[in-house]
This record gives sequence, structure tokens and C-alpha cells, in this order.
Amino acid sequence: MDDLAYDPFARGPFAVGVHTHYAEDRRRGRTFPVETWYPARTEVERQASPTVPRRDAEAHSGPCPLIVFSHHSGGTRLSSTFLCAHLASHGYVVAALDHSEIVAPELSGHCDETDNDRALRVDNIINGRVPDVRFLLDHLCAADATTTPDAGMPALDHSLVGLVGHSLGGWTVLSTAESDARIGTAVALVPGGSYRPMPGVFPLTLTFNRRRDVPTLFLTAANDTPIPLDRVIDVFDRTPGSKRMFVLARADHHHFVDAIEEEHEAMRATSVVGPAAWIPAAMQAFAELASAEQAHAFVRGLTLAHLDATLRALDSAERFLNMEVEAELAARGVVTTRHRSGNRSGEYASER
Repeated sequence: MDDLAYDPFARGPFAVGVHTHYAEDRRRGRTFPVETWYPARTEVERQASPTVPRRDAEAHSGPCPLIVFSHHSGGTRLSSTFLCAHLASHGYVVAALDHSEIVAPELSGHCDETDNDRALRVDNIINGRVPDVRFLLDHLCAADATTTPDAGMPALDHSLVGLVGHSLGGWTVLSTAESDARIGTAVALVPGGSYRPMPGVFPLTLTFNRRRDVPTLFLTAANDTPIPLDRVIDVFDRTPGSKRMFVLARADHHHFVDAIEEEHEAMRATSVVGPAAWIPAAMQAFAELASAEQAHAFVRGLTLAHLDATLRALDSAERFLNMEVEAELAARGVVTTRHRSGNRSGEYASER
């Protein structure tokens, strides 16, 4: 492919289908709603609805790479559909579930819980995250290498598996990559895991003990309130192996979801009690920050380029990431910087 023709910001050539089903984890007694976005077969469907996924559309035959998306705390499997549908339009199958804190009643908070009750509940939420992702992978890969459990879904290439996650989901991605040999690449959007979490933010830890290289892209926000940039840099610097990091200027923690302005302003208006009470007052008004259009372009384009470079070994994607990505984004009105520090940052190709 000609480098000039490679455009990860543009919508892909496939129509996008979307499918909902329920996956039962009998071991833990939990049933997870699962949303799957996938490349659909016909060009006619794409032309009829160029931006809206078609529910249960006829699937492209595949096999397709599999991406699992992990949502942030307080989010759902539908929090970042803008990204999931974009990846599907480029030939990826993207699956997301509602994590255990949503589906398990015992993980819901209540008004009269004590500090000890909350601490135990938070520990259980954290401890359920990686098993959730591994369960979903087991569920989707339960059949042989050319079929999936759900009729009408594309076949999966089980050798091409990646993870993408936001916030607590970003930590979930990094933590899963430490222990699951199926993971070939990862994208962490403002991940937790710093050894210095802000007050009221989940105390997340990572071992940074990877037995193999899992190329990882970090995307973060210059004005993130609950997970400031220096906390993400701490995680980035300690992450081994191939990695890159880009920072979106004038962006806060919710610049990685669908309804950015609504979620950001809702958080600013929330009356928070306890250790996290400082967060709403510390947030800037959305009018002072990057627009949703700018943020979505940043996340869509760089995430796709990373997956294309590392899962599909697409040379044009690798070269794109090695070029002046900042200038390419600036032409789209998106102010971005590339962070360079720590060990072994730089080109993925040199690490393969």
C-alpha cells in the first residue's frame, strides 16, 4: 500500500454490523451482555447508512483480527462506540462486555456502606477485571480457529488478538497483557496503575513482568484530572518492551468516550463525597478544552494505526507512526505531542 494512501482517520471500506448477545460465566455465576462490532459483507449496506452500524447485518467472511475493548469505571460496553465501529469498518471484530461491577449486584455501592465495606468492594471490582477479559476471550475463541460461537458473526483469526481500554479499562488491558499469552498488542487510554494514584482514584498495581513483547500504545490527555499526565508517564516509563505514547492537548479524562461534553460536564456537576470530592472542582469547563471531534480523530486514527502496525504488520501503518504524526493531526485541528522517555520507546518494527 502506498504511504500516501494510508489514512487511519478515514472510515474503512467495510459496512459495520453490530450484534448483542449474553455470555454466561458459570464458574462465577455471572451473565455478561456482550456487544460486537464487525465488518459486514455488502457495500450496499454501507452506502445506505454510511455512519450508523447495522444491527445483525450479514457478516464479512473473515477471518478477522479480534479486539476486546474494556470500559472505564462508571462506563459500559457502549461507552466508546465511536472507536469500536471505526475499527470494525477497517476489518476488525471488536467485542466489549459490561464488566463485573455492572452485572454483579454485590459489587454495587450502597449509601450506608462503611469505609471497610467500600475498600473490600473496590478490591473485588479490581480483582474481577482481568478475569472478565479472559472469560470473554475464552468465550469468543471457544470454537475452532475459523468459526465463532455466534451464528452470523465473522470468523476470527485467533492468532491476531489485541486489547484496547480506557482508564480502569486501560489498566485492565496492561494487566491482562502481563498474564495472557494470547494478547499480541495493546492500547491503553489514560490508564491507571501509577504508584502514586490521586486521592479517591482506584489503587491499581502492575507487575511489569512480561514474558514476551506486547507492543503498547499509550494515549493520554494533557489536562487529565483524576489520572494526571505525570501518573501515566510513570506507568509508561516502567512498561517493558515496544511502546509509544501520544498526548492530546487541552483534554481531560472523558475525551475517550462517545458523549465527551455530556460526561465531562455531568462529572463537574456531581456532588462527590469522600476522598474523590476534590475532582469536580478541579476540572476545567468543557468550553476550554479540545472538542469531541478533535478527540475522536486523535483516538480513532492512532489506535487504528497501532493495531495495523502491530497486529497486521502493515508497513504503511508503521511508517505513518514514525512520521510527523503531530503535523498530520495538526492539519485536522488536533494538537498532539509525542512523549519520549523511558526504556525502549520508539519504532515497533525494530522490536519485532
